[in-house]
Amino acid sequence: MIKSYRGKKTEAFAGGLFVKDFHGFKEQAEKRLEILDAAETLSDLAALPGNRLETLSGGRQGQYSIRINRKWRICFEWPSDGPEDVEITDYH
Repeated sequence: MIKSYRGKKTEAFAGGLFVKDFHGFKEQAEKRLEILDAAETLSDLAALPGNRLETLSGGRQGQYSIRINRKWRICFEWPSDGPEDVEITDYH
């Protein structure tokens, strides 16, 4: 279960509100957030190849990401008990 969000836009979107920046990939983002919310372990996310689970480095060291599309990612941290600081971001 998602414990927290990083940024007001991601939190608003996850709460069902319209976010203009995310309009072009709304359905894909909703699906990925549902998958992330249901995951009990990182292995659950890795088991679905379409997620393209990645361990991030550099300024995002300690975070993971799953892909929404070629440009957008859901980045998050995963301490021992589930995803937190979840953020929809233009990764590039």
